[in-house]
Amino acid sequence: MTLIPFNLPYVTGREAEYLKEALSGGYIAGNGRFTKKCTDLMRERYGYGNSLLTTSCTDALEMAAILSKVGPGDEVIVPAYTFVSTALAFARQGADIVFADSRADHPGIDEERLGELLSERTKVIVPVHYGGRMCDMEKISSFAAEHNLLVVEDAAHAFGCSLKGVPAGKWGSMGCFSFHETKVIHCGEGGMINVNDPTLFGRAEMIWEKGTDRCAFARGEVPFYSWHDTGSSFLMSDLNASFLAAQIEEADRIIAKRKLLWETFYHLLSPLAGKGLIKLPPAGEAGGECNYYTFYILTSDKKERENLQAFLNASGIQAVTHYLNLAASPYALSRGWGRGDKDLQNCIRYQETLLRLPLYFSLEVKDSEYITGQISAFYGERA
Repeated sequence: MTLIPFNLPYVTGREAEYLKEALSGGYIAGNGRFTKKCTDLMRERYGYGNSLLTTSCTDALEMAAILSKVGPGDEVIVPAYTFVSTALAFARQGADIVFADSRADHPGIDEERLGELLSERTKVIVPVHYGGRMCDMEKISSFAAEHNLLVVEDAAHAFGCSLKGVPAGKWGSMGCFSFHETKVIHCGEGGMINVNDPTLFGRAEMIWEKGTDRCAFARGEVPFYSWHDTGSSFLMSDLNASFLAAQIEEADRIIAKRKLLWETFYHLLSPLAGKGLIKLPPAGEAGGECNYYTFYILTSDKKERENLQAFLNASGIQAVTHYLNLAASPYALSRGWGRGDKDLQNCIRYQETLLRLPLYFSLEVKDSEYITGQISAFYGERA
């Protein structure tokens, strides 16, 4: 029986109040009063000036892929260690995916090896801020500018993060966020695209509204709306937006609690790491702020991870693995995008040895102490 689940979605207490307001307001579809409230909060607190709420981060990435104008013959650099949506959004536009390896010290994209993946067909780089720790966006931005490439940040894990004072999702031309129930703040299912290039925002609004100029019509800028472009119904319901508004208001408090738990894990597991039995994620955020989205450990090999995961599950702790190498997926191989093990050694290491521990707002310090105690028990005499 699971005593400590991997995730429990947090409810701040104001969601029900805001949902009731939305229901009594007479409009609960997309782009309503609470959508505006969310985007206003995003602007005031994080400086996201041109943001659009979406039904998921997948939809935000698909919007970004359309806005990037990639198509058949173009290449997009994507980390192999990521969720399928990162690559799928651009593959749907007909682009070829070029998979990058992770860093040796972190699952994020290896910024130093981007040059090895560059070709005359490369159009976009999609860095993923894994686990709430940002990639080196200064290096990526410099590389992209040198080679005239677009940068789309997959910031699904990174709401509340920043690097050198610049929030995640504001370094690239576009940034895409997830508000899935497992994320730092959430609305069950939801996402957002932040459009930093002002020349793209007008088209982004049309893509968001089924390819029409309905947003301009709602503002009274045109007498009627019509079909101008491709697009889809990417809008988040105002019901979801009302839930999300309550979460944004409490984001600082939520992140502070996660930081406490993250640092407790790190402190209590450091003796095992010091003896070389496990490896821990990098502590803190060099030059920025982390949101403490996930805490993971690395075991010595795949078999040890399987045994540790089974041991923790038997102890009532739901620890889980994460991504599989996308370059080895059936779809990527069928398209000829696969890369050999030698080129993706770090990605494969994370695939086989990374184990995520429960981390959510309602988790207590005593729970993290129990979890780390069980990990220490697993290693027994070796510790």
